[in-house]
Amino acid sequence: MMLGRLTVWDMKFQIKYGFYLLYSVLTVIYLIILLAMPESWRTAAAAILIFSDPAAMGLFFMGAIVLLEKSQKVPCAYAVTPVRAIDYIGAKVISLCTISIAVAAILAVAVKAEDLPRTLLGTALSGAVFTLLGIIIATKISSLNQFILWTVPIEVVGFVPAILHMFGVTPAVLRYYPLNVCMDMIAGKKITATGLFVVVLLIAVLIVAAHKCVRRMWKSAGGIKL
Repeated sequence: MMLGRLTVWDMKFQIKYGFYLLYSVLTVIYLIILLAMPESWRTAAAAILIFSDPAAMGLFFMGAIVLLEKSQKVPCAYAVTPVRAIDYIGAKVISLCTISIAVAAILAVAVKAEDLPRTLLGTALSGAVFTLLGIIIATKISSLNQFILWTVPIEVVGFVPAILHMFGVTPAVLRYYPLNVCMDMIAGKKITATGLFVVVLLIAVLIVAAHKCVRRMWKSAGGIKL
C-alpha cells in the first residue's frame, strides 16, 4: 500500500534528521517543567504545552522538510511516479502525528490527565490541522525565511485564541472555533458534536487545499511545468 510505504519512508527520514531525538529531549524538559509546577497548575500547563508544540510540530518543521526534499529533487521523482498527492499528504500527517501523540501521551500520563483518549484525539486533530497548514505553506516557498514569515500570522491566529479560550477569556461564541475545540479536547474537556464537526470540516477543506498545492508543486518540479 503506497500510503503505508510513504509513511514508513517519512518516519525513517525523521529519524535520520533527528526529529525523534529532538522530541525525546524536549519531552524530558517538558516533564521537568511540569513536575516542578504546583499540582493545580499541571493539567492546564500540560494542555498548553501539548497544543503549542508537539501538536503544532507540522507547522514548525514542514518548511524544512519540504525544502530539503526540493534540494534532493524528490518532487521531480514524485511527479513521474504513480505516487498520489493524497498519499504524500497522508504520510506526512500520519508520521508527524505519531510523534505528537507519543509526546502528548507521556505528558498527559505525567499530569494524570482525566481523559487520556480525548486528549490524544485532540492532539491528533490539532496535529492534522497544523501539518496540513504547514504543507500548504511549504509548497509555496523557496527559503526557510519565507516559511517563517508565512507561519507567524498562522501561529497568532491559531495559538492566541486557543490559549485565551483555555483560561475562559474569549467570548462564548468562539467555543466552536476549530482550534479552541481542539484545545478543549487536549485539556480533557467534553465537546459538542457541532464542535467536532467543525474541526473535521476544517481538516477536509485543508486536505483539498493541500492536495491542490502539492499537485501544483509537482507540476512545476525542476523549474518547468509538466
